[in-house]
Amino acid sequence: MSWYRNCCFLAKGLSEFTRSGYESAASRFSSNDVDGIRLDNRRALVTGANSGIGLVCCIELAKRGAEVHMICRDPQRGEKAREQVVEAANDPRVKVCLHKLDMSKPKEVAEFSKKFVTEQSCLDILINNAGCMVNEFKLNPDGIEANFATNVLGTYILTEGLIPALGKSTDARVIVVSSGGMLTQKLDHANPVLVESTNHFDGTAVYAQNKRQQVVMTEMWAKMYENIHFSSMHPGWADTPAVASSMPDFYRKMQGRLRTPEQGADTAVWLALTPNIKQYPSGSFFQDRKPVAKHLPLAWTHSSDQEKEQFMDQMKEFAKPYLG
Repeated sequence: MSWYRNCCFLAKGLSEFTRSGYESAASRFSSNDVDGIRLDNRRALVTGANSGIGLVCCIELAKRGAEVHMICRDPQRGEKAREQVVEAANDPRVKVCLHKLDMSKPKEVAEFSKKFVTEQSCLDILINNAGCMVNEFKLNPDGIEANFATNVLGTYILTEGLIPALGKSTDARVIVVSSGGMLTQKLDHANPVLVESTNHFDGTAVYAQNKRQQVVMTEMWAKMYENIHFSSMHPGWADTPAVASSMPDFYRKMQGRLRTPEQGADTAVWLALTPNIKQYPSGSFFQDRKPVAKHLPLAWTHSSDQEKEQFMDQMKEFAKPYLG
């Protein structure tokens, strides 16, 4: 079955996830869909904001007048990115704030969310973009597998911690930057960390499982918090520093065919901007500005509601020491 899924995924990817796939999809975009949309008096927070898709999101939101909060792990790289955002906004009234935070450290993430809610009160847009693909078995300081810590637990704790601030917005939106790689994985609700043996660690498979977990979390949050609109999205195969460092062979083979960071970020930005967001069911998975299927045909990756609830119960237990 994994062979079938991978073949279907590769065929779909070469057709849809590349630069040419984006250009083909973009031909149907409405030219006035988000043109002229302003975000004045709206507050946005973006994780993984120092480069690639996260940086593009920050730039596009700031250019439209949003107050932008950038989450970055490296303060020096983060400050350079913040300066780029300020320059692109070209408006002294636009507030751009940098926050140093390592999304792989759950205690720090929980503390940040509590502080943010206290200091900022309301949050209108949350873009969960931070992610990693560590190709060897590695534990973070809390003893949690590195990929799961950043991609899943960090995203869960931050989002849950910011719910009080999001709940005060009249048009709150949470956007999770997932990956089409999740199409190759069925949710492992019984073993969310998905590390059975450190001797045969497959970082690509773990990453894909993490991305499936993100999509399920988004779907379940949509049911839990009906006053907030949740979306997950696939950016396509984009030319970003993260792809270059974590998938060097793929990056080399796909040179010239990868999407630009701007193309990869397009749907996330659109989800933050479009005034028609309510016409799409909360919890949907998007690719190139439209909701798409969360499963490949005949791939046996669907999970029951009970399995999804069991997974969320486990996430709640993972987060309990940090969120209380």
